[in-house]
Amino acid sequence: MAKMKNVTVRGYNIDDVPAMAEIWNEVVKEGNAFPQKETLDYEGAKKFFASQTFCGVAEYEGETVGMYILHPNNVGRCGHIANASYAVKSTCRGKGAGKVIVEHCLFIAKQKGFKVLQFNAVVASNIKAVKLYENLGFVKLGTVPKGFENKEGVFEDIILFYHTL
Repeated sequence: MAKMKNVTVRGYNIDDVPAMAEIWNEVVKEGNAFPQKETLDYEGAKKFFASQTFCGVAEYEGETVGMYILHPNNVGRCGHIANASYAVKSTCRGKGAGKVIVEHCLFIAKQKGFKVLQFNAVVASNIKAVKLYENLGFVKLGTVPKGFENKEGVFEDIILFYHTL
């Protein structure tokens, strides 16, 4: 599997919404990483992405290959902690786009004034994501046994991670 070199990430615009929704919905339908069960239609995607602090779009040779959302993990006295979700098109996974996306997110999160990026629910069986986060310096806080119900109705462990910015 050839690595994708020169993946770029930028802020999204309204023209990106259909491709972002397609990638997002692919992950939702797979049922093994995102907690959402419902997919986004165009109008729902427009509202959802517009409600985030930042959305990034990853491109490779003119094609949208991934995306992310960034927002506060909580409010008030915990509002300095960010949360993010990442999605890479299934045909592009394992080729390096995910790393570029997460690194971009870390940069933007700091730029937006966040002090910590926290993941609440990384599914333990998502080995590639777990390895990527560990390689990028995320710290494992612990595991929630059976905290995620996958598409088949099986409950899996989730891992909480954080990274200071």
